[in-house]
Amino acid sequence: MSLENTINEAIKTAMREKDRIALDSLRAVKSQILLLKTEAKGAEVSAEQEIAILQRMIKQRKDSYEQFTAQGRQDLAEVEDAQMKVIEQFLPKQLTPQELELEIRKIIGETASDSIKDLGKVMGVASKTLAGKSDGKSISEMAKKLLS
Repeated sequence: MSLENTINEAIKTAMREKDRIALDSLRAVKSQILLLKTEAKGAEVSAEQEIAILQRMIKQRKDSYEQFTAQGRQDLAEVEDAQMKVIEQFLPKQLTPQELELEIRKIIGETASDSIKDLGKVMGVASKTLAGKSDGKSISEMAKKLLS
């Protein structure tokens, strides 16, 4: 089942349960998928593109959460956090820091990288290999840590 179909089913469930936060979050995801489809002009939307949409939406909510928390607006921060949790349900299982470290070490070995100068080479492979399993910031931080 495609992400769009899964989201549609989740929207129906949220409507039945009168879950306003889930409904708003899911409608936002559906809107982004439809927008991508219209930009693609009828071409199929790949799973990687769908995952990228979800990751971008989670990053936006995380940034908003941090801003609202810094401004002392816990009421708004809680809404962003709840929406983040709803959207995260549709992402593939995220790697733990230990699993991420193992994967990055493996990539460093495959690319024969040994210094921070090789960060670009490692990030190129890691971004493609670990897409959807971890966010770019975590991948970058771990690669920098292991290469320095």
